[in-house]
Amino acid sequence: MMARQSALLVGVGGQGAILAAKILVTGLMDAGYDVKMSEVHGMSQRGGSVSTQVHWGEKVYSPVIGPGAADILVAFEKMEAVRYAEFLKPGGVAVINDYELPSSTVAAGLCEYPAGCLEAMQSHFRCVALNAEETAEKLGSAKCMNVVLFGAMAKALNLDHIDWEAVIRRVVPEKFLTLNLAAYRAGREAVR
Repeated sequence: MMARQSALLVGVGGQGAILAAKILVTGLMDAGYDVKMSEVHGMSQRGGSVSTQVHWGEKVYSPVIGPGAADILVAFEKMEAVRYAEFLKPGGVAVINDYELPSSTVAAGLCEYPAGCLEAMQSHFRCVALNAEETAEKLGSAKCMNVVLFGAMAKALNLDHIDWEAVIRRVVPEKFLTLNLAAYRAGREAVR
């Protein structure tokens, strides 16, 4: 019997959380899991918060993840990790992009970016922190940081029985394929 698991991917609009979730869902379905996904875009076109919830197992009835229920939280921006921390279960893992993308209120000078986001998460949860933006830049484009984070998530979840590179080949457009395969491998390497 396949145990039910859940992942919560959170970030800011335009960071590619939806593509990462699509890769996850495609691979899980290919592996025979029942999968449910829900996404909330908020003000994503304006740099607002985006969250995607994915549940999988032998039989899953809802994509909704309640507080304290997510096996993994993947934060594409470190303030978003803190915003959604209540959804991570005790013993769950947080994959956090050590990256700041100021919200519109911070950018407008109405408030300051909170200090200590990563440290706060590390004091309460098992965390894998990496600078996916920096890794992506070294590969040639910051736009693939979502797949760097996906690689780290797949490794942290021990989903090695799924051929993620084959899934990426099917989901990612051909012209971005080489870059995204390298990004996936780099994300896996970041998890020790």
